[in-house]
Amino acid sequence: MRIAVVAVLSVASLVLRAQDTIAWRDSLDAYWARLDAEFADSAHSPLKPEDRAAFKHLHRFPSDHGYCVDATFTPAQHAEPFAMKTSTARLPLYKVHGTLTFALSGQEFTLPVYEDAVPNPLYPGHLFLPFTDLTNGEETYGGGRYLDLQVPLAATVIIDFNKAYNPYCAYNDRYSCPIPPIENHVDAEVKAGVLKFHD
Repeated sequence: MRIAVVAVLSVASLVLRAQDTIAWRDSLDAYWARLDAEFADSAHSPLKPEDRAAFKHLHRFPSDHGYCVDATFTPAQHAEPFAMKTSTARLPLYKVHGTLTFALSGQEFTLPVYEDAVPNPLYPGHLFLPFTDLTNGEETYGGGRYLDLQVPLAATVIIDFNKAYNPYCAYNDRYSCPIPPIENHVDAEVKAGVLKFHD
């Protein structure tokens, strides 16, 4: 009897994991479909007209659930605004909202996550997680990539690097884009998310 119960529970666990994986993949596909539609739309696309004419979709690494990691969130205490460097002379003000600690490729990393020093009513509750990694300049954009999060952050946060996207200045030099601070470097290859646009 006990063996039968264990077998049933094991099968149920496998079914739930499979359902979770399908739901995750469907959500990821919807995320990229939305970005592809935005890039194809002349009213919202960061692409230059000649690039948009040939655009079909954003190229990215194959989806890999191994790059969907659990991170421990530690809130910042009394964070002061600072000017984040950008690809131009613009210096937008951010504050450290807290840090996210996670394991990837057998290593532990801690990355600061940022909020606008002056809340932006167009993006309420938006948090900004820029990062660089060892694929930059080869497979991915040399200036790093971004992830978006939303307040409030729980004690454990899921970071899905499969949703990593390029700053707009990777596509068009008329944009001014924040440069990931040195504290936001992942000393590993993050083979997930969007690839670089041009060689």
